[in-house]
Amino acid sequence: MSTKTGPQRYPGASRANWYQDDFGGDPMEVNVVVLHTTEGYTLPGYDGGATAPNLTAMPDLAAKKLKWYQHFDIETSSRALVNLKGGVETNTMNVCQVELGGTCDPATHAKWKAAGHDHVYWPDAPDWALQGVARFLAWMHEEHGVPLSGPASWPAYPTSYGTGGGQRMTAAQWTKFKGICGHMHVPENVHGDPGAIDFARILKYAKADLDVDDDGTETKTTTKPTTTTKPKVPAFPGRKYFVAGASNAYVLQLGKQLVKRGFGDHYKVGPSKTWGDADRLNVRDFQKSRKELRGDADGTPGPLTWKLLFS
Repeated sequence: MSTKTGPQRYPGASRANWYQDDFGGDPMEVNVVVLHTTEGYTLPGYDGGATAPNLTAMPDLAAKKLKWYQHFDIETSSRALVNLKGGVETNTMNVCQVELGGTCDPATHAKWKAAGHDHVYWPDAPDWALQGVARFLAWMHEEHGVPLSGPASWPAYPTSYGTGGGQRMTAAQWTKFKGICGHMHVPENVHGDPGAIDFARILKYAKADLDVDDDGTETKTTTKPTTTTKPKVPAFPGRKYFVAGASNAYVLQLGKQLVKRGFGDHYKVGPSKTWGDADRLNVRDFQKSRKELRGDADGTPGPLTWKLLFS
């Protein structure tokens, strides 16, 4: 179990279906992404959040893009995997889980197509859908260090169901694994999603987005520092600057940091110098995301909130 180290919100993801307040989860330092398919063409309810992943990507076929919904912080355990008592850890094994709206089942695909239900069949997904997944994986690589690599075997459904396709990891393999895999690769689970998704093409797009070679090394010529330094935390100015109607540079500084850390959902335009309800709600969301602050998540920044937000 580790302290959260990167942005916890995927930029642009909706929090209209947020479940972390009801199912707190465990903090983790994520190094694995598990891809699922919802096997449905509308946004799932996930039993009120009891079986939800960290994020869901629903295809917007008219706009040719994925619409993202975030249900848990990136580095908070979600609930979409089977985790048998006394077995290997799954949901809490440093895993960020993503459900892709649509199906991997050719029989379901044929049935929906005949019935006129618009959807994405992921083994034959359009480029824009694969690129949408790739952009997320590139962000996870850049912000959380998840390797842009994964299993070689992505068998088609229904072969991928159970253990028939030979793709299921052993407990030892799963414990050592870092990178990107499917639901069908996780031990203790029998589901076969996302089937024969074009994983090679997704990785190609993700690496192109980051300008890295096939082996994962960067091709950019920019010089990187050889040493890292901790960011300097600005001194907390005091609560008097964060009251209703207050207008000052500290409010704007706080707002910009909230956005940078992925907690700017309540801003309609962006942060400003004037303290308002959107600032309070964004601060409250950040406080709820940190175990140290959950008992005092009132939306008013204090010294500890300030320190954790800027460190």
